[in-house]
Amino acid sequence: MNHDGFQKSTDRESGPPKVRTGLVLGMLCFVYVLNFLDRQLLSILAKPIQDGLGITDGQLGLITGFYFALFYCFIAIPIGWLADRTNRVKVLSVACSVWSVATAACGMANNYGQLVVARMMVGVGEAGGVPPSYAIISDYFPRERRGTAMAIFNLGPPLGSALGVAFGASLAASFDWRMPFYVIGAIGVITAFVVYRVIAEPARGGQDTVAERQMAGQPADGFLQTIVRFFTNPVLLLASVASGAANFITYGTANFATLFLMREKGMELADVALWYALVVGIGMSAGIFVSGRLIDRFGARSRAAYARIPAISLVLAVPFFLGFVWAERWEIALLFLVVPMFLNSFFLSATVTFVQGEVRPEQRVIAGALLLLVMNFIGLGLGPTYVGMASDFFRESYGNHSLQAAFFALAPMYLVGACLYAGLARLINRQAQTSEGPTL
Repeated sequence: MNHDGFQKSTDRESGPPKVRTGLVLGMLCFVYVLNFLDRQLLSILAKPIQDGLGITDGQLGLITGFYFALFYCFIAIPIGWLADRTNRVKVLSVACSVWSVATAACGMANNYGQLVVARMMVGVGEAGGVPPSYAIISDYFPRERRGTAMAIFNLGPPLGSALGVAFGASLAASFDWRMPFYVIGAIGVITAFVVYRVIAEPARGGQDTVAERQMAGQPADGFLQTIVRFFTNPVLLLASVASGAANFITYGTANFATLFLMREKGMELADVALWYALVVGIGMSAGIFVSGRLIDRFGARSRAAYARIPAISLVLAVPFFLGFVWAERWEIALLFLVVPMFLNSFFLSATVTFVQGEVRPEQRVIAGALLLLVMNFIGLGLGPTYVGMASDFFRESYGNHSLQAAFFALAPMYLVGACLYAGLARLINRQAQTSEGPTL
């Protein structure tokens, strides 16, 4: 046990559950697909929405980034605290209903203000989606299988993005940009009901070690005390900030990639629906799955591997990202983009698995929410906002190539993220050398 009340052990009291774990994981992954699909629709359909409502790149960056993140990140904290003390499956089901209805409302917007309000409500609903899922997975799968389980769950973003591109762009091309919001919103409402009826609430700490279960029997921390413990723990804080830097790149790129490819590289909406969807689906999915396997293999040998793997992946991605931005034709740009799509995803499963393993069972939802608060406020809140404002800033000098200049200005964040993860690895090793075991 450590001084912060978080600890780990290798002694196991019982094996993993044998019933319905695959079904539960598949359903949670599908909910995450819808979560991310709803979140990305505005970015995927940015060009027709801009044409229809007359909004600028800066306004697009705010509505896909800062405005959304303001609600998504901070409301996740009280929702996470509530879910840790109530039924996490019910919280997830209600949240899925809220964001799905709000997604349909986005399709009804007739001006920028209405779109902002509907988008904020999507953020409110999605705040209750991912943190409860992290905790449910942690209580269905033992520690030695959580890396792979989290990696499978984290296929939600790439699958959601790919389906959003293919499905959303195809519907928009056949009808208009509003139709995808209606259809996907309806699917989400149905899914919320199925989750409520099918997924059973697991026992908290049911897949933990003996020592972890003993910790779970201790009096629960209060709301503010739990938050203070998280942010005064240097390893958890640095892991959150490092993931935020990596997510800054991910969202800064993803929220403007289709607009960039259509405006500056000459792609058509039908090309986006096919080729960009394949790059996103294959590249990100492969990256998340491979990273999960690497985490399970090397994380068992050294906790520092949870930080080293993302650091290396971010450095390797830099030249290929620059090639994507530099390429003159969209076909060549997409070939370069496959590698960053693959490598940019390594940080997610590593950081989530690390944090979920370092906290007490009854703190997992709020720990996931606090991680997402930092990760997404920096990444989702500031990444797209930065790229959109940079594009507006460069427009006078670069004209229709302003997004290219903005993406070049985004590239240094790769090195910032890599340095933060390298620092995290050193901190983990330093704590391991000064104690008998993990100090979290």
